[in-house]
Amino acid sequence: MKLNVKPTFKKKLPRSYILPVLFLFISACAVDYVTGKRTFNLISEQQEIQIGREADPSIVAQYGLYDDEKLSAYVDKIGQKIAAISHRNNLKYTFRVVDSPVVNAFALPGGWVYFTRGILAHFNSEEELAGVMGHEIGHVVARHGAEQMSKAQLAGIGLAGVSMLSPELAQFGKLAEVGVGLLFLKFGRGQESESDRLGVEYSTQLGYDAHKMADFFRTIARLSGSRDGGLPNFLSTHPNPVDRENTVNRLAGEWQKKIAYKPVKISRRDYLQRIDGIVYGNDPRQGFVENNTFYHPQMRFQFPVPKEWKLTNMPSIVQIASPDQKAYIQFILASEKTPAAAADKFVTENKVTVIKRQNMRVHSFPTVIVDARHVSEAQTIRVLTYFIQKGQNIFIFQGLTLAADYQANKNSIIKVLAGFRKLTDARALNKKPLRVRVVAVKRAGNFQRTMLSFDMKQALFKELAILNGVEESAQFKKGDLVKIIKK
Repeated sequence: MKLNVKPTFKKKLPRSYILPVLFLFISACAVDYVTGKRTFNLISEQQEIQIGREADPSIVAQYGLYDDEKLSAYVDKIGQKIAAISHRNNLKYTFRVVDSPVVNAFALPGGWVYFTRGILAHFNSEEELAGVMGHEIGHVVARHGAEQMSKAQLAGIGLAGVSMLSPELAQFGKLAEVGVGLLFLKFGRGQESESDRLGVEYSTQLGYDAHKMADFFRTIARLSGSRDGGLPNFLSTHPNPVDRENTVNRLAGEWQKKIAYKPVKISRRDYLQRIDGIVYGNDPRQGFVENNTFYHPQMRFQFPVPKEWKLTNMPSIVQIASPDQKAYIQFILASEKTPAAAADKFVTENKVTVIKRQNMRVHSFPTVIVDARHVSEAQTIRVLTYFIQKGQNIFIFQGLTLAADYQANKNSIIKVLAGFRKLTDARALNKKPLRVRVVAVKRAGNFQRTMLSFDMKQALFKELAILNGVEESAQFKKGDLVKIIKK
């Protein structure tokens, strides 16, 4: 293990540089919890825990937790069972169900593991859940997140020069932001394979059939794209080798032979009943777009959305971007108690130059409008902000562009910001989310006839087949449980 500095430095390094580098590498060699071998890692276990602990509130605030205590407790129970037999059972693990339609599961260093309601809806047995849970715990056990961060930190040292070595190197400032950033990292193929092996090992030891884990990888392979929700989909954070399903099937067979495998008695029916009624897709109660208007039934407001602009709705922020990415609008809830206080804080903290500030009403709501610019060495940004009071809430509605693009986008931005108003449309207020409904097949038959018997539209057949983990050529017996999508 050595640092190759030849591509970066042409001259021989002074001894004062070489010794700190050697010390860094020697001290950063830690023992791998799985293999027992020495491995390179700049992050201690306590730092891992700190990263996860500080990042967790940000994830909860940004993506929201799914409001189902029984389902959350069930996921936690499965997670704790697997964590207890893992190679790092000394950690305190936290398992959460994130209120996102995106199909994904992810883990942060230190023992924080998250499953979206989207992935829970697509599981068809507890065995699939256990396999993926073991996989995610495997990332924590093998310290893959810490390894990725160490590599990034090492790359930073190489780019900036070894002279940057300092006590600050071990501090990893803004740990929460670093932790959240791990959600969007792709682990290497070797790391994914190791987590697959651990997922098979852990689930098999508990009596689950890890072949079901391989079945779910087939489901993942059939899914393409992602729904809005702010989180990446499974394929964007988990590389998917062509032979991954076959490898997991092989490992499952090997582990079942390796130990005194005793399969647990568990029914598919039990799992399906637990997710019966789970929200599917975007939840309109938390905001939806229709006819170029964004409606928020729970908070009872609406505002226009420019045609062809892309809107992303998350629990803590609504983001809207122009097609050419030259204009950006964001909508958030402020912590201040008055529009004036929110405006004062914005001006002070962001050190903007105020062009104009005025008090007015936007559709009867008290509002402070601040037109400002932010000047840096690289660029000048124009920021138009409406601080709007609705009841006890203060909303910050903000449009941003480069100064050169402001006039071209000014009217569109003002139309959105000034279009904020109370939602009174009963149809929008009462819009219900789609849910996964678990039903029993009434009469034996093929997939198409079964879905038609429950009034499912043919356009949904492909999606429903993936949701049920079957092909459209599947045959059902009377009494079989299937998932359909209804309000």
